Amino acid sequence: MTDAIVSCKKDAVLAAVAKARGTLSAPDIIEKGLAAGMNEVGTLFERGKLFLPHVMMAAEAMQAGVDELQDEMGEGAGSAKLGVIVNGTVEGDVHDIGKSIVSTMLQTAGFEVHDIGRDAPVKNFIDKAKEVNANMVGISALMTTTLQGQKEVIEALKEAGLRDKVKVMVGGAPATNAWAKKIGADCYAENASDAVNKAKELL
Repeated sequence: MTDAIVSCKKDAVLAAVAKARGTLSAPDIIEKGLAAGMNEVGTLFERGKLFLPHVMMAAEAMQAGVDELQDEMGEGAGSAKLGVIVNGTVEGDVHDIGKSIVSTMLQTAGFEVHDIGRDAPVKNFIDKAKEVNANMVGISALMTTTLQGQKEVIEALKEAGLRDKVKVMVGGAPATNAWAKKIGADCYAENASDAVNKAKELL
């Protein structure tokens, strides 16, 4: 499945998902097959071995695989939502892959996720959190230059009087536990599985 994602072949991805369905649970297929493939694509992209069109095609193939498993994920999640999460990548940062994988994994685990996309202004995080009555905000930054954006979102949550009601999770390549503590976030997640575990602990 991972190879199919890396080769950007939607048909091969769907065939691999169909084959895995009898043996693995939907979250496992997503985490160990689809997300693992997408992480590999991200690494190859950073090394200049793959280009943006490849990444877009691979993301599309991954999404097709996730859509295929949607029904099974619903059953696992049950009708009770574990929490409402707003997830996005800060303004000035157009990296989307890791954040999208986190959103998918959180959804699979039973959270209601509102993904506001990449290059999202601080205001969008606040507006969406108010609109959906979020319990948590996930803030991704993939570049050292945009890391400051995570701090700005936390400051804005305080100004809006939301900080006490909303947990904050940060992530992305340059983020660390120490950084999360420094800016007053509730937790730092290293990857998608870690994000799910932390969200469950906090909510």
